[in-house]
This record gives sequence, structure tokens and C-alpha cells, in this order.
Amino acid sequence: MSDLPFGFGPSDPDKRPDNEPSSGGGQQPGTGPEAFNQLGQMLSQLGQMLSQAGSSSGPVNYDLAKQIALQKLSGSGDAKIGFASTGTSGDSATAVRDAAHLAELWLDAATILPAGANTTKAWSAREWVEQTLPTWQRLCDPVAQQVSGAWVEALPAEAKQAAGPLLSMVGQMGGMAFGSQLGNALAQLASEVLTSTEVGLPLGPTSTSALLPANIEKFTEGLELPGSEVLVFLAAREAAHQRLFTHVSWLRQRLLATVEEFAHGITVDTSALEQLAGQMDPSNPASIEEAMSSGLLEPQTTPEQQAALNRLETLLALVEGWVDVVVGEAVGDRLPGAGALRETLRRRRATGGPAEQTFATLVGLELRPRRMRAAAALWKLVGDQHGAEKRDGLWSHPDLMPTADDLDDPMAFAERLGSEGGDGGSLDGLDPMAELERTQRAEDEAKKADKPDEDGDDKQA
Repeated sequence: MSDLPFGFGPSDPDKRPDNEPSSGGGQQPGTGPEAFNQLGQMLSQLGQMLSQAGSSSGPVNYDLAKQIALQKLSGSGDAKIGFASTGTSGDSATAVRDAAHLAELWLDAATILPAGANTTKAWSAREWVEQTLPTWQRLCDPVAQQVSGAWVEALPAEAKQAAGPLLSMVGQMGGMAFGSQLGNALAQLASEVLTSTEVGLPLGPTSTSALLPANIEKFTEGLELPGSEVLVFLAAREAAHQRLFTHVSWLRQRLLATVEEFAHGITVDTSALEQLAGQMDPSNPASIEEAMSSGLLEPQTTPEQQAALNRLETLLALVEGWVDVVVGEAVGDRLPGAGALRETLRRRRATGGPAEQTFATLVGLELRPRRMRAAAALWKLVGDQHGAEKRDGLWSHPDLMPTADDLDDPMAFAERLGSEGGDGGSLDGLDPMAELERTQRAEDEAKKADKPDEDGDDKQA
């Protein structure tokens, strides 16, 4: 992750204005003409920075974020890297398509959900940034908007009036700060992420599977496994994610909406603003950088936010656990190294891999690997006891999904599922929407039965 505080670049002592203005004539240090000249120069430099950062408006400067990410990734040379270790002829795009096709065939026998992707892509790191940025915008906007708004709202009325037009500049600086942070984080994540869904969220375009050959090649170098096995296994994970995100209509919206719910509860300690102001010296731009990086303005987590985070963590764990189980069943003994690779990916998440670290930096959420393993154990138990049809049918409605308490006691959930689900193959007994529809139909039929025969009444009259 980038250590640059709040979107500022590293300080250059040689280019920094003199911090020791002359105190001749009885003037206090930092209040003479030189201090005002330095302040004017600083504002001028800020104006140049704002004009060069693009015309993006809003809480995050996404033009700047994209510019920084692509600049950091330039020269990586990953656009046309093939899979030398796979033994597959042709370029990386062909290898990815072949692996995805094979993975889809295997998944058909492991889940009732049909294929969700109608196209498969081999992305470079730069393409990953460009293709996922719209979704990152939806994820980051609510958080940045709420944080920025909290800072302004926390200012006393006198300060707001005195600041006047400067508040607009503060907003632009905040957008640049978030954009800088986002750009640096995306660049690092793009250089390491293996598929478009590794974060556990539908970041890419709808119904599009994508793998990053260059990153997979680097990942494979540390494994004692054939590159072809690694590619097919990762293609199966990507395809399984796409089946969920495409055919579970409520899932994508629920994941993103929970992030927004978390953002709406963000608050900032107003007393920290006074302390922050005391640390800033307008004649010394370095003091502004130091103050912004002090952590004083970090948002406070409320009980409502924690509840939203717990719900999001549980849902992400259920997604990852389901994918883990279904891919394990689909691959079976077809790939000798599948078991070792499955555990490697689990440990990659457990040790706080790039996906978790970046998501925590940008949104404030850290995934809990313990929950993912518990979710996988639950899905495995449900599938073993009730079959794939009932297991996958639970995704038909959010009210049917296991809760955090169910992850703690998967056996009780499986037993309850069997007692409420009737013959084990139908979910109607568990689906409140199906029950509501039956009730509505019964009421409509009762109304029709009680309705008088208008034609008959007219004839008698």
C-alpha cells in the first residue's frame, strides 16, 4: 500500500519554502510578508496540481486514480505474456479460453447453477484497472462522500463562513487525496490479483470471466505444480463466481448496498479538527502533509456500521465458501494438485493477501478467513446431507441464506433445513416468497368465489 498521506507526494526539502522567515522589524515568525508570499506560492502550486489532475468531480478524483495506477503499471510488459509452463501453444488468450471451457464442463456436474459468463478474457494488469474502475467507483464514492461531508459539517458556522470559496478547493483536494490513495492501491492489487473476482466481489463487467495471465504466471513460479493445472483451477473458481453473480439476482446489489450502508454511518470526531488546525502552519506545506497523515480524522466505527460490516463479511464468506466447495467437487481427482492448490489459496487469504489489504484500505472492511472456512464447512455439510439442488437452491432468496450464527453451528442449520424442507428436494416449504404467492393466490380465488354474478343480477332486475 502507498504510504503517501492523504494524496500528497513525497516532500522535497530542496523545493520546500524557507521555514524560517525573517523576524526583523518586530514581526512574529510566520506572520511577515515572506509568510504570505509562501502561502501564495503554496496556493498557486495547489491550483496547478488541481488543474493537472483532470476534470473529475465528486468525492474521489477517478481521473487521477486511473492516471496514477496506469503510470505505476506502465512498462510491466504483461500484455502479451503467454503460459510458457503450461505446454499450451498459442498466446495467453487462447490458453485462458481453453481452460475456462474445460472448467465450465466440470462445473456443470457440480452445481445446478448454469454457466454465468458468455465471454472469457485474458486481461493485463492495466486492463484490470480500466475494466474494474466503474465498480470501485460505486464502492468508494459513498465512503469518500461521507468522510468529506463529515469534515465540512464538523466545522463551526463561523469557520464555514470565513472559509467561503476555499471549501471548494478543500473538496477538490480531498478528491485528489482519495484518488491518489485509490490509484496506488489499485496499481498494487492489479499487479498481484489472479482473476476478476478474487476480491469476492463482481468487479468486472457483467457475465465476463477474466484471468490475468502475467500474475498467474508469477503465482505459479512459487508452486511445485504444472502451470496448466493452476490455470484450469483458477478458471474454475472464476467461472463458479460468475455463476453466482449472474444467476443469483439479488447478490450483486446486496453486496454493494451493504458497503453503502456502512458508509452512510461514518462520523468524524469534531474535536480532532481543532487539534488538526493547531498542527498546521500555512507557511510550511510540510506541516499540512504531516497533519493530514496523523490519523486524527480517521472515521469512528459505530455499532450500526459494525453490524453492516458483519453482514457483509458473512455474505462474502458464504460466496467464497460455496465457490471453494463447488470447485473442489468439480475438479475432484481430475487435477492431482488440486488439494494443495486449494489450501494454498486459502492461506493466501488467511495471511492477508493483496485483495484483503486493498479492500480494507479503500472501504474499511477486512475479510475474516475463519468465516470463509466455516462457510465452506457448512456448504459441504448441506450438500452431503441434502444434495446439490437444495444446497444451491438456498441462493434463490436472501432470507434462505445461512446467518453468522449458522456458521458457528452448521450441523444445526443442516438439521433445520431437513426438517423444514420437506422431501429434501423442494425449497417451497422454506421460501417465504413462495408462501406469500400461494397465500395471495388463495385470497384471489376466495374473492372470486364470493363475488356476486353481476350478469345474473342484471337479468333479474
